[in-house]
Amino acid sequence: MLVEPSHPGNIGATARAMKTMDLSSLYLVNPKRFPDPQADWRAAGALDVVSSARIIDSLEDAIGDCGYVAGTSVRDRHIPWTVKSVSDFAADVASMPQTSKPVAILFGRENNGLSNDELALCNIHVRIPSSSEYGSLNLAMAVQIVAYELFNARGNSEVRAGWDRRHASHAEIAAMYEHLDRVLNEIGFFDPSAPRTAFTRFQRMFSRIELDETEVKILRGMFTHVERAVATKGG
Repeated sequence: MLVEPSHPGNIGATARAMKTMDLSSLYLVNPKRFPDPQADWRAAGALDVVSSARIIDSLEDAIGDCGYVAGTSVRDRHIPWTVKSVSDFAADVASMPQTSKPVAILFGRENNGLSNDELALCNIHVRIPSSSEYGSLNLAMAVQIVAYELFNARGNSEVRAGWDRRHASHAEIAAMYEHLDRVLNEIGFFDPSAPRTAFTRFQRMFSRIELDETEVKILRGMFTHVERAVATKGG
């Protein structure tokens, strides 16, 4: 997924990078210029990937059905997130059971990448090792490296035994977070001086666990019982 790409040439070059590594599902979140002849020209033999690209207005809608979301980033965060090299990330993806829900890989804007809020939606942050003196990669180059590692990992991995439940989708996780936020506010859990710091750490913890659908239902059932207990006590 390309988040708000500004240059259509990068869209075409991304499509070409994907097709050479046997990838075809391209999502464009609020692109600045698309469709555009420059995208077609840069795509070369990958016009089918460009023409089938899905345009989505918001990132949350784009990743709603995904079970695992990775964000590419070169920046450190105030609260550290789970970070893996692109090769380790690719190995993890290759080992996922075939029944897993879709994996989304987010690439940010050409000038400033993904925002902190967007990165907080991800299960994992992926970094491409690069020079400490000049680590800036063109958008399509970054896509090519990640696509290559995914292709290489698929060819050299053995698929693990299937998990008994599907990964929870992003939409299910987002609904769980809303429920958790409501419960924590009801019980007065948050520190008024830094109310969101603890919640961000909850997000990081659950993202690291890779919850499945049943686990999300169990957690939400627990939250509901907490809400009932609070209401009973208050009454």
